[in-house]
This record gives sequence, structure tokens and C-alpha cells, in this order.
Amino acid sequence: MIKLSDIVGQDDAVDRLRRVLSGERMPHAFLFAGPDGVGRRTTATALAAALLCENSGGGSLLAGEEPDACGQCAGCRLMAAGTHPDFHPVYKELAGYHEDSEVRNRKMQELGIPVIRSFLIAPAHQGSNRGRGKVFVVLEAELMSPAAQNALLKTLEEPPDGVTIILVAIRPELLLPTTRSRCATVRFGPLPREFVREKLRESKVEDGEADFLARYTEGSVGQALQLADSGIYELKRDMLSSVAGLGPGGDAELAERLAKETEKRADKAIRSERTPGAPELARTLAQRRASGDMLRILASGYRDALSVATGAQREPVNADQTDAVGALARRFPPEQLAEVIDQLGQYEQLIWRNVNIKIVWDNVIITCASAAPLGV
Repeated sequence: MIKLSDIVGQDDAVDRLRRVLSGERMPHAFLFAGPDGVGRRTTATALAAALLCENSGGGSLLAGEEPDACGQCAGCRLMAAGTHPDFHPVYKELAGYHEDSEVRNRKMQELGIPVIRSFLIAPAHQGSNRGRGKVFVVLEAELMSPAAQNALLKTLEEPPDGVTIILVAIRPELLLPTTRSRCATVRFGPLPREFVREKLRESKVEDGEADFLARYTEGSVGQALQLADSGIYELKRDMLSSVAGLGPGGDAELAERLAKETEKRADKAIRSERTPGAPELARTLAQRRASGDMLRILASGYRDALSVATGAQREPVNADQTDAVGALARRFPPEQLAEVIDQLGQYEQLIWRNVNIKIVWDNVIITCASAAPLGV
């Protein structure tokens, strides 16, 4: 079982939670905000364990008691087994277990009001099974629809006694202001790169790939491990080498290949996230995520080239491909490199607005080849 004392690299966040558990005023709701894969969800679970522990100050919050889970009581054993009846993770895939068949059969793109009502609001107003309160952890909270957030507002502001709600979000600005204002925000920062490298090496990731992923993910163990598992390293080497060798007119075959790669990676994501009895990850959502990963990888190469072109003292993300980065730096002046980086960000936004993936990649390759400020 993970305890607060086990959390690594998030001292400020953990210290704040310890102060709360030691006797500071206990918020009804928290917003754990920060990059993906840096321990937000793990810390939320550790806080829940402390609150539900039968030997700690978590339930009574009396000053002087140990502000962490004991790891030995019945409550802690249930947390370790993942079967504590008062610990409730809430996530969009719970739609697959909703009592309404129409909800069960929907594709998962947002965290909608049926899930929030059935798996948070309703159980929050039922009694605690073990008498230490209840903890709800809302994962990917920024995916909550506006209707779901509005339905949750009263429970966030005035939850039943003993109920704690933790929203976990990468981009808290996507939540409604009324939702954010009812939560105590706890910020999580990136983890040390060497820590990320070691975790990757423990997972048998080769040194060159581990070095790249530690730099690219900027201290996110979760994201680095996920990208390593997806096999994106060889793809990134191919993409960067390919765009470095583009002529001014682009390459239609490269655009086609990357569009197909998007589909392949989306299919893999759907298979890996499939849960028996739950609806599949929506194909459009899987495509958007895959495209976003690839576009951000490309942007990292042009960002490195911009640093070279301007003489900026910045550690390159793609230190394993200095030839490709150098070729881009020699081909484009800094203004055009900056334009390409900006355009790649705009293409990612277009993908989230349902623009055809193939059309986007056609334009991406032309932009990478010519730095032309194209629109779709």
C-alpha cells in the first residue's frame, strides 16, 4: 500500500497534506493539478489511505496524531487489496457499469453526468461502511462535462460529513471556475530527470531511449513509461530524420505513412485499454491522443533546432539526433522555426476539433518542409 511517506519528488505537495492531516482546517475538496505521471493519482490514493486509516489521525484529524496511514489496520489492508468500500475512484470508463444500457453502450469521450451522479453524488450521500468517512478520487477531472460539473457543485461545496473529494487534473484551467473555486488546489511539479531515467532502466528501457524520454517528458515517470511501452522512440527517430530531409514541396508518401501510423497507434491504445464489460475507448479520442503524441514529438525537434539557430543554452531533447536537428537549424531562420512550432500546436488543436486526420497530416508535412503558415 502506498503511503504519503512513500511519495518521491513531491515534497511541497506532501508537506501541505501532512499539515492538513495534523490539524489544519480540512478542505471538503482538493484539486491535484500538475503534469501527467508525476504522482498526482498515487498521492490521492495515499491521502485516502490516511483519511480512512483506523489508527491514524486521518479520520479525527486530531493534532499530534501521525498524519499518515499505519499500513497495519483493517482499513489499510483493504486499501492495499484495492477493496476498501469507502474508497471510490471515479473515471469515465465507469459508464460501462451504469445501470442504464444506453449509458453503458456509449463511446467514452467525456466524464458525463450519468457517471458523476451514479458513482459520486449518490454514494456520497450514503453512510460510510467502516465509519471513517468516504473518499472519492475523480480521475481526468478536466474531462467532466459542464453539466456534470454543475451537478457536482453542491456536493463539492457542502458534502456530507466525512466525505472528501479529490479532483485529479492535468489542465485545471479546463474546469469551470465554479468548480475550481470550491477546491483547495495542490500543485505537483515534474520529477527529477535522473529519477525518471532510473525508473525507465528498471523497466528494461535502453539507455538512449531512457535519456530521450526523461528529457522529453520533463520529469513525468508515468508518461515516460507509457511512451516507452507504445514504442514511440523508433517512430520519433524516423519522423525527425524524415522531416530533416524534406524538400520544399513536402512528401505526400510521408504524410500518408504518418496518417496510417496514427491509426495503428489508436488501434493499439483501444486494445490496451479494453476492459471486459466496458465500452471501448472511442476511436476519435484514441486518434486524437496518438496524433497529439506524434505532433509534440515533431515539435521537440524543431524546438531543438531553434535553440541551435539562436545559440540558446538549452539542453536538447533530441540529443541522439544532432545531425537531423542541425539540418533543420541550417535550413530555416529562427523566425520560420518558431512558425513551424506554432503551426504544429495549431494542428493539434484542429485534430481535437474533428478535422480529418489525413488532411491534417498532409498540411503538417508541407509546414515542416516549407514553414508555410497554412490553415486547414
